[in-house]
Amino acid sequence: MASTALILGVTGGFGGEMANALRTHGWQIRALNRHPEAAARQMRAMPFIDWVKGDAMKADEVREAAEGVDLIVHAVNPPGYRNWAGTVVPMLDNTIAAAKAVGARIAFPGTVYNYGPDAFPVIREDTPQNPKTRKGKLRVEMERRLRLASEEGVPVIILRAGDFFGGVRPGNNWFAQGLVKPGKKVRSITYPGPYRVGHAWAYLPDMAETMTRLLLRADELPRFALFNFGGHWLEQGIEMVDAIRFAARVPDAPVKRLPWFALTLLSPFVETFREMREMRYLWKQPVRLDNSKLVNFLGHEPHTPLDVAVRSALAELGCIEPAPAETGYASPSLIAKGSV
Repeated sequence: MASTALILGVTGGFGGEMANALRTHGWQIRALNRHPEAAARQMRAMPFIDWVKGDAMKADEVREAAEGVDLIVHAVNPPGYRNWAGTVVPMLDNTIAAAKAVGARIAFPGTVYNYGPDAFPVIREDTPQNPKTRKGKLRVEMERRLRLASEEGVPVIILRAGDFFGGVRPGNNWFAQGLVKPGKKVRSITYPGPYRVGHAWAYLPDMAETMTRLLLRADELPRFALFNFGGHWLEQGIEMVDAIRFAARVPDAPVKRLPWFALTLLSPFVETFREMREMRYLWKQPVRLDNSKLVNFLGHEPHTPLDVAVRSALAELGCIEPAPAETGYASPSLIAKGSV
């Protein structure tokens, strides 16, 4: 019999890609949503999803939706970064309670928000977590609760990654909301950090495939399993700009600096800007994830060439026309590093 996964946050980036990856490997997919009919229209490319009406903030509705599932993918976040403090921990508690009740495993996407500057430039699974931001402290608390749940019998897999990009549901991330403008042709590119500082990106289809492969070998893992996803490490962060220029065929597109000063002025009034400003420190220093533990376990990490991944991400955002077929090849702009 096929295994069944309940996905919380399937209309977001990681959740949507997990639905695709799990389905490809034979899983049955169930999704919780407050407005399932609207969500089904939004996710029309995924007719295989069994929609259940419910709210991740309501424990009884999560528990009911989880009946009979083997896995709960906890990929739900408040939209637009709003009210993180009041929502993310209660939603996770509801997932943990449901997993305990039905005997399910939890899959959770980790981030680098857990770490302060003392952890850089290379993060390993055992690197101490000393967050300097509110969101970072919340992420640490969430992982603490997941570890406690594992000690009480709930198997947990956390896959930690850098900044997300790509996938059928781009969601709130720096690539889609900062570097380019969804629905508009690329005429300029905004870059948040120093050009020469390295940056880690996680292409969501690769990340979801990696998590799924870990799940396929879950019986070989400890009850609490934590892995780093290497993704696309760019030694000079500006390489992402070059990749966007190449994919969009605009080699001379100007680069704009992110107006951090304006974000600071507006942050008391716009919660999204306040959350973005808190994350600035992650752009000032190189933050690389050591994925050697993952590679040693799986043999390799699923990896789409950067050119192909960026082209796909831009097409999903409506910034370029989709290509009829993708093949990996080296971009001249990436060969000539430091062109900005």
